[in-house]
Amino acid sequence: MDRTRSQNADTAMMSLEAAATSARGGFACLFSNSDEYESALISERRAQGRYNHISHRWPIILFVGCSLVVAGSVLLLN
Repeated sequence: MDRTRSQNADTAMMSLEAAATSARGGFACLFSNSDEYESALISERRAQGRYNHISHRWPIILFVGCSLVVAGSVLLLN
């Protein structure tokens, strides 16, 4: 009976060690620091086309719109 218990305990311990080893493998990181991760992330997003040139026009459009609003309010108040 003690032999069966020790075999079951050994089997359980081996399965726990195997589970721990596979869990540790899941936490491995491909990048050594955050700078590598961020540059890879930005490169991937650029490859997907997320950073468009159209978005660079928004500040100019907002400036022209605000200038027109200011010019319109000056003309109305004079």
